[in-house]
Amino acid sequence: MKRIAIVGGGPAALMLSAQIDTEKYKVTLYEKNKAVGRKFLVAGVGGLNLTYDTDTDDLVKHYSPSAFMAPIIQQFTIRELRQWLYDRGIDSYAGSSHRVFPDEALKPIDVLNKIVHQVVSNKVDILYEHKWIGWGEDGQLLFEGEEVITADLVVFALGGASWSVTGSDGKWATLFEQKGVRIEELRAANCAFAVDWDETFITAHQGKPLKNIGLQFQDHYSKGELVLTTFGLEGNAIYAMSESLQNSLSAGKDTVVHLDLKPSMTTEQLLTKYKKSKRSKVTEILQKDLNLDRASIGLLKQYSSRETFLNPELLVALIKAVPIKLLASDGLDKAISSLGGIAVEAMDDNFQLHKLPHTYAIGEMVDWYAPTGGYLLQGCFSMGYVLAEHLNGL
Repeated sequence: MKRIAIVGGGPAALMLSAQIDTEKYKVTLYEKNKAVGRKFLVAGVGGLNLTYDTDTDDLVKHYSPSAFMAPIIQQFTIRELRQWLYDRGIDSYAGSSHRVFPDEALKPIDVLNKIVHQVVSNKVDILYEHKWIGWGEDGQLLFEGEEVITADLVVFALGGASWSVTGSDGKWATLFEQKGVRIEELRAANCAFAVDWDETFITAHQGKPLKNIGLQFQDHYSKGELVLTTFGLEGNAIYAMSESLQNSLSAGKDTVVHLDLKPSMTTEQLLTKYKKSKRSKVTEILQKDLNLDRASIGLLKQYSSRETFLNPELLVALIKAVPIKLLASDGLDKAISSLGGIAVEAMDDNFQLHKLPHTYAIGEMVDWYAPTGGYLLQGCFSMGYVLAEHLNGL
């Protein structure tokens, strides 16, 4: 019986461990922490998004590179993931935002425990406090404390480089580079971006949400929510375009997003409503007739001259496209996920590394991107499932 070593204990590794054929393989999962799924639990704070409820063709459009991720998602879809979870006692529902959550009676730790129970029931051994530190001369796995492990097949699922407190620190990248594996730079994704705010404005409005807004950057558009912070902007609307924003910033380009404060109305509709107002003060028209909150009005004042603010046509145009220059992204350790990692060109269609035969990599340590809202977990679960199907068929 061949031995498989799975290094890492996140969602991709757990799905693989739950699905692998243990009648065919002797499987051991090595986790460096005292428990698996620490980042899974952190992601569940404020609501655990298991996946995103939409059709598969629409879902794959949100992944990058789509040519790499589409076949993976198509092999283990949203419906199949929800059914898999349901069969293991994890019922789920889709909220009004199409995000899929576990049943309200289930906390994130309950979901994790049910998945781990499936892994253990599948006769996979889990060894905790086993920190992988590299390879031996003959390709053995080296663990802290001088433990040496030999396996026929190795699957790495070490996570990205965000939220290092959970164990995802990206330090594995150097070890793989030394083996000749191509690594793309690890950068923050689904993160905040810095803005040079007017001090008076941000002091008055820090922490305020901008709800139901639209955001445009080049040909990328997203709707959702933003939060004003002393650092800049954060929230799902800007997270959704963090890859393109990072690419622009990395290239040294001026990176300006255009904020639509009233995406549900056209410029013409806003102007008509503005001109019909019987109020004389611009601020009152914005607040009472156009239903803009104080933070939005403050933004308009910061990004307009007196001439623009007092000119209805110019002001309405600004409402639909407030130009906000971004200076940098927040740090990796504050990001929800990371860009970069093992290049998809460094592996075959079954996640096996070209430079390291019989060695596979899955999950966030591979260079693919997805926004928040369930896309990330769906991607990781799908990768684990697809690899299990491949290995079971060997």
